[in-house]
Amino acid sequence: MAGSTPTQGRHPAHNKAIGLAVAAAVGGFLFGFDSSVINGAVDAIQGQFGLGSTLTGFAVAVALLGCAVGAWAGGRLADHWGRTRVMVLGAVLFFVSSILSAIAFSVWDLIVWRVLAGVGIGIASVIAPAYIAEIAPAALRGRLGSLQQLAITLGIFAALLSDQLLQEAAGGASEVLWLGWEAWRWMFLVAVVPAAVYGILALRIPESPRYLVAKGRRDEAVQVLRSVLGADEDPEERVSQIEATIKKDQENAEKATLRGSRFGLLPVVWTGILLSVFQQFVGINVIFYYSTTLWQAVGFDESQSFLVSTITSVTNVLVTFIAIALIDKVGRRPILLTGSAGMTISLAVMAIAFTQSTGSGDDVSLPGAWGPVALVAANAFVVFFGASWGPLVWVLLGEMFPNRIRAAALGVAAAAQWIANFLITVTFPPLLSQFGATGPYLMYAIFAGLSFVFVLGKVPETKGVELEDMENLPPARRR
Repeated sequence: MAGSTPTQGRHPAHNKAIGLAVAAAVGGFLFGFDSSVINGAVDAIQGQFGLGSTLTGFAVAVALLGCAVGAWAGGRLADHWGRTRVMVLGAVLFFVSSILSAIAFSVWDLIVWRVLAGVGIGIASVIAPAYIAEIAPAALRGRLGSLQQLAITLGIFAALLSDQLLQEAAGGASEVLWLGWEAWRWMFLVAVVPAAVYGILALRIPESPRYLVAKGRRDEAVQVLRSVLGADEDPEERVSQIEATIKKDQENAEKATLRGSRFGLLPVVWTGILLSVFQQFVGINVIFYYSTTLWQAVGFDESQSFLVSTITSVTNVLVTFIAIALIDKVGRRPILLTGSAGMTISLAVMAIAFTQSTGSGDDVSLPGAWGPVALVAANAFVVFFGASWGPLVWVLLGEMFPNRIRAAALGVAAAAQWIANFLITVTFPPLLSQFGATGPYLMYAIFAGLSFVFVLGKVPETKGVELEDMENLPPARRR
């Protein structure tokens, strides 16, 4: 495997790789935008359609089930249609669903359109890391893979900002804004803009070299790689490596399956699934989906709570740059282990702080210094997650699987992530009602601690390893 020095890593040809990675990562922006855009519309939708709390919660979370379907199918479609065509499909689904959600006449058709949006987002979420991993030079793969999470955090921030601006312009999410439409409808309609941008970019970027070689389009694959690799990597040699692995896969076609001896799946597939599940089971989306309740509990009023939520989302964006700067220098495992330790401590502090809370339901407060303690701990949790598990899981999912099963395995792992996200989203309100905030935050702290043990024993170090060599990592690199 050819090595890369830091100077070589800044070869001018890498600018093309960076541009292609940014274009693919716009799918992550859709991911983040969609996961947060409904937050500003929840109360208005509940009032518009006269919903109870259970149906409201389901309408909020149901898109995540569509995401799981999209992620599961997206990996398989990518192997048959190509990465870029499937990106276009995801963009079209999200574009159409955004319009239909905006003109919904009942909660039931809104739920259908939200599921459709979820399918599009699920597709985008699984294709972007696979494409970036396959297009990137080894020396830059970690940093470019981290762009997926950066785009997600930017999407979350853009959705929060968009919702706030539209709500303020109308005087409330349920108030009429333009063309006789309430502000909450415009919140959904705005999403057509990033969807259109993503679709246009997907039509303009080249296909993955791995897919081109698999389809016998060798010259095109060489041309693509020549445009993105630095002087230290030979595109002809890289294509030859891809051809060799594809030939090996064809000779061992029976091995081109996710099935294995560990509960029906290959061990590496389980590693990817558990990475995805732990990323969600630490409760990061509770901070973003239910942040208003949290900040009001520590003493802020409703308007201040929105400001703090926005600041938290900005923090989430900024700390992602820490991971981007360190991932190809320090490696994946040390960053994940540091993040797990930091999340465990900060979540435990939050759980302890809420043992001192008074009141119940939405009327909860923390006396004395406990409010600031919970505030600092919550933001510390966001920092540790945003600088580690947020971006690095997507990087690992894009690069850790053998070539013959990469797209399909990534689809399964991403589907598991969406299902885990759904479970965390729908279980937080009843857990909060039953045990107060201490119960769920203590549970998330336990999962964060378990994630440390999991990384220590099962997650391989993939820094600097070519995708074609992933299956041949020595045991020391896999432990």
